[in-house]
Amino acid sequence: MPPGLKDVARQAGVSIKTVSNVVNGYLHVAPDTRARVQKAIAELGYRPNVAARQLRGGRSGVIALALPELRSAYFAELAGSIVKAAEERHWTVLIDQTDGSAERERGLVSRLRRHLIDGLIFSPLGMAGPELAADASDTPMVLLGERVWHGPADHVAIDNTAAAAEATRHLCELGRRRIAAIGAQDAPTAVTARQRLAGFEAALAEAGRRADPGLVAHVEEFHRADGAAAMARLLDSGDPPDAVFCFNDLLAIGAIRTLLDRGYAVPGDVAVIGFDDIEEGRFSSPTLSTVSPDVDRIARTAVDLLAERLDLPRGEDAPAPREVRIEHRVVVRESTLGRLAARRV
Repeated sequence: MPPGLKDVARQAGVSIKTVSNVVNGYLHVAPDTRARVQKAIAELGYRPNVAARQLRGGRSGVIALALPELRSAYFAELAGSIVKAAEERHWTVLIDQTDGSAERERGLVSRLRRHLIDGLIFSPLGMAGPELAADASDTPMVLLGERVWHGPADHVAIDNTAAAAEATRHLCELGRRRIAAIGAQDAPTAVTARQRLAGFEAALAEAGRRADPGLVAHVEEFHRADGAAAMARLLDSGDPPDAVFCFNDLLAIGAIRTLLDRGYAVPGDVAVIGFDDIEEGRFSSPTLSTVSPDVDRIARTAVDLLAERLDLPRGEDAPAPREVRIEHRVVVRESTLGRLAARRV
C-alpha cells in the first residue's frame, strides 16, 4: 500500500493537518517544519491524490491565465513564472492570449468560465473595470498590469511612472543632454505607454529640462522592428539624441541595432536604457541597462492572492479588492555605462 498522510506525519513528527498544509502549499508553516515534512515526503515517496483532494474541495485544480501577447518576451517570462508558482500548489494553468482586444477579452473570459476553472489571472487591455465586475463576482480573479486600478478584483502591478522616471534620471545623471523616448502611443488602451511617458517627462522636469516633442518617438507596437524604425527617425531628424529611454527592452534592442548599423557607438555616442529586464537583454551586445520589475514576485503574488480567495471558508465574506505594488529597480549595464564601468557595478 502506498504511503499516506499519516505515514508522512509519523515520519516527520508532526500532525496530519501540518502535512496537509505543506502539501496544499499553505504559506503559514514554519520553514524548518516545512523542510521536515518535505524530507519525509521524499524519503517515503508519498504522492498526493490531487484529483481526490480537488473533488472533496469542489475545485478542478485548474486556473486560467490571459495575457495580451505571448510572443512578447516579458509576457512569456511572466507566464513561465506563474506556471511555476501554480505548480507548487498542484494547479494546472490554461494560457491564452487576447491581443489586447476588448472583444477577444470578453470572449476569452466567457469561454474560460465554461471550462470550470477555479480562478483567473488576467492582464486586460481592452476591458474596463465595470465590465470586469460581473466576471470577478462569478470567478475569483487577480488583475495584472496598468489598465484597471481600484477595480473589482485584486490587482498586482509596479509603479510604471516612478520606474520610468528612475530610468530617465539615470541618463540625466550620466550628463546626457538630448534624451529621447521611444514608445509613445495614442490609443485609449495604451495606459503603459502614457505612464512611462509621464515618468520620462517628470524626470526631465526635475532636472530643469523640458521634454522636446521632437525627441519623443511614437510606435505602433512594443517590438524590435518598431524600436529600430523609431531610432532611425530620430537619427534622421538632423539633431540626434545622445541618450534614449525605450519603453520596453525589445524597443531598446531594436534601437541599438539601428545605432550600430549607422555607425554610432553605444553608449559612447548614444546611451540606451530599456524596461522589463528580459533575459535577452542580459546577453545582448552591449548588455542592456533596464528597469527590472521583478517578474517572479509579480507572479508569486498573483498566485498567492488567488489562492487566498479560493481558500476562504464557505460563507465567509471575501475581503475588499487589494492593490499590491511590486518594487522595481534600475539595473545598469553596458548600454549606458560601457563595458569596463559596467563590470565594476
